Amino acid sequence: MAAALRHVTKITSLSAAEVRGVLALALRMKATPRAFGAMLERKTLLMLFEKPSLRTRVSLEAGMTSLGGHAIAYMTGDSPVGEKETYEDTGAVLSRMVDAVTARVGTRDQIAGLAAHATVPIVNALDDAAHPMQMLADLQTIAEHKLGGGFDFSGVSLAFVGDCQNNVTYDLMRASALMGLDCRVAGPPGADFAVETGVLAECAALAAAPGAGAVRVCATAEEAVAGADVVYADSWMSYGTAGAERAARLDALLPFQVTEALMAAAAPDAIFMNCLPAMRGEEQTAAVIDGPQSVVFDQAENRLHAQKALLAKLLVEGL
Repeated sequence: MAAALRHVTKITSLSAAEVRGVLALALRMKATPRAFGAMLERKTLLMLFEKPSLRTRVSLEAGMTSLGGHAIAYMTGDSPVGEKETYEDTGAVLSRMVDAVTARVGTRDQIAGLAAHATVPIVNALDDAAHPMQMLADLQTIAEHKLGGGFDFSGVSLAFVGDCQNNVTYDLMRASALMGLDCRVAGPPGADFAVETGVLAECAALAAAPGAGAVRVCATAEEAVAGADVVYADSWMSYGTAGAERAARLDALLPFQVTEALMAAAAPDAIFMNCLPAMRGEEQTAAVIDGPQSVVFDQAENRLHAQKALLAKLLVEGL
């Protein structure tokens, strides 16, 4: 019997208890993958891609295979999705053919359209406002490296520095407020880099709950990173950014580069995270990402385990 229908459009589509449940299952799957080899037998996942992907496609496809299921990668450029056919109609049609859909697309409206009439789980694999699958992998990585595999994130501080007008930034802020982390973000001033006011309002509402974390926007990278347990950076450039636009972004963002000196301002045992792909010499120096505090490849691997656990929770009754 299938689980009750749930869509995951951002990390707060899940409760804190549900996130902990996914993480616990992810750690079990990572430790004993063979024990779950038939969990999604005869289940099919459709992966819609409007944006390029390496980690997302490989981790989802490998994950479905390891759970006994099947994944289909479909590039939206090969079809009239969103043009000749609405996302609402696409979600309704795909529900009659597959067991779940992940979508890596340009906007939150596309995710909402897919979910509007879908009768199978729609999981956001990245849009302009959120990246919940990445958040689960990030929380798993923090749990492994900072909490000994536990899930009490209260007291853990996370600093994000760089472009704060970013889907990863937004969901890190939401995840921190939801799970009890102290989150500080810092980036250049101005409309091109600032956190959306709606996201700030979401986080303020989340922070009002018992056991919630705090989210704060800082003026400088040094203020955000001071004493942090986790330092996080993400790509400064979208696909295709070039020329004068690229040069202007580099100038604005350079004060927020994660250097060895900036890492020294964090807690002595701080870890460095980047959801990849990464450019050495841009959002972080080579010495940081290739240094002893970097956990970026553990973080990338955990996309596999966290996504397997999420899909299993969405598709298996009572799990």
